[in-house]
Amino acid sequence: MEGARWNSNTHMLDDSNPKQLYTEMPIVWFLPKKNRKRPETGIYMCPIYKVLSRAGTLSTTGHSTNYCLMIELPSNRE
Repeated sequence: MEGARWNSNTHMLDDSNPKQLYTEMPIVWFLPKKNRKRPETGIYMCPIYKVLSRAGTLSTTGHSTNYCLMIELPSNRE
């Protein structure tokens, strides 16, 4: 993770520690649910990329070929 860190005590995103730009994230487990409603608050939509540089070419959909998906991460920031 870049620019933030995962707080394993609160199970939420937290500010980075001083002088620490990159931190590890725990493994993310995807659990599909039918007709799930997305939470309106308390969530940061985090973009996931294949490589750290985020560089890629634009595909016909207008997205970078390096972009994968967005995941919902609990956060107490708005």
